[in-house]
Amino acid sequence: MTILLAIVVPCYNEEEVLPETNRRLTALLARLTGQGLISEASSVHYVDDGSKDRTWALIEELAAADIRVHGIKLSGNRGHQNALLSGLLSVEGDAIVSIDADLQDDVAVIESMVREFKCGAEVVYGVRDSRQTDTGFKRNTALMYYGLMKKMGVDLVHNHADFRLLGRRAIEALRQFGEVNMFLRGIVPLIGYRAVTVKYNRAERFAGVSKYPLRKMLAFATEGVTSFSIVPLRLITLLGFLVSGFSFAMILFVIYGTVVLKAVIPGWASSVVPIYFLGGIQLLSIGILGEYVAKIYMETKQRPRYFIEKTI
Repeated sequence: MTILLAIVVPCYNEEEVLPETNRRLTALLARLTGQGLISEASSVHYVDDGSKDRTWALIEELAAADIRVHGIKLSGNRGHQNALLSGLLSVEGDAIVSIDADLQDDVAVIESMVREFKCGAEVVYGVRDSRQTDTGFKRNTALMYYGLMKKMGVDLVHNHADFRLLGRRAIEALRQFGEVNMFLRGIVPLIGYRAVTVKYNRAERFAGVSKYPLRKMLAFATEGVTSFSIVPLRLITLLGFLVSGFSFAMILFVIYGTVVLKAVIPGWASSVVPIYFLGGIQLLSIGILGEYVAKIYMETKQRPRYFIEKTI
């Protein structure tokens, strides 16, 4: 049986790469339709996340030229995860594939995803077979990140970003998650339906510049940790015990240096060392607690995650 396939592509300032992305995706739809894998009504949906360039104008032109191309325009920049979610929850289809517009993910792998879905998988993850195109810094920090998340009990698919296929049952399950702070890489594995992976070689960005500089990468990593793990809070408790033990040892050292060695300037060690050490620990702990309080603050307001201004 053929399936109705929808491909969701979040876009932010992607005017340089969008024409080539559309050419490859529509060619893929034509090939899969010719093979009888997907319905002729299958489509591509570009989600404009408040772009400041001609991204939306290009989407309008592409949609006018091809009935298979559709557009969703958000009222402002809501971030990659919310833009992706708006597409997943808005479009129709038996299966929905999410892929970034930069063409680093292999479009041809979507055929394998569709075949896995037709064999019974409800979730199909696109997993990078290697990171040869990444810089050494990005490759090493990514490995550290996945290792850290695993130690903190967060269930992530290793070397998987947001290139995946979700069946309709998985989409409806995803709709039930009401978090304002969305981290789809951690949420999708919680759905629990049958999942498989397909591997591919990640390419370099076809055109344009990365929308994830170091600052955004760090923010995204923090989002993942604080949205799915309470281990940092427990580490604060452990740190409290360690600091207490260290402070007790410092007291013994000061007493020994003053009474036995008589080599300590009166009042210096007992005042300066604990102040600097405990002050640093307290600021670090308050910062971690503040991150979790901020999450609670955002969740309790329950503000809408996005607004759709226009659809094509």
